[in-house]
Amino acid sequence: MKTFMFCALAALALPASAQAQAAENYESWPLLRSEFPSTGGGDIVIKGYDPVIVGGKCVTDFSAHTSDGKAYYNVVEFDIVAVAGGTLCTNGKWRAKDGSATGTTPFRVFIKDGVRRGSP
Repeated sequence: MKTFMFCALAALALPASAQAQAAENYESWPLLRSEFPSTGGGDIVIKGYDPVIVGGKCVTDFSAHTSDGKAYYNVVEFDIVAVAGGTLCTNGKWRAKDGSATGTTPFRVFIKDGVRRGSP
């Protein structure tokens, strides 16, 4: 009973975001493809999305393609958090390569043993 109470109190001491991360099963997320529909919608297709960990960040160049054939070239940089024996790329901030736009993304990536998975 003491062990249970200690674990329950320890969980309460964690920030809500850390509690949520601890409860997720990242290895059940689908494998990350380098091409997929944008989380922002609008018939935008993301291409070339291949994040790697560099200098304490998770980064990738990518392009966003509209249905009328236009392409916009960007880079996204995520914070990294060690979870579940791997690395969670979270709190993504993107910017256009030409400096014309910036933003954030709710999309997250989990990397473990070289396998990349994207948030559902």
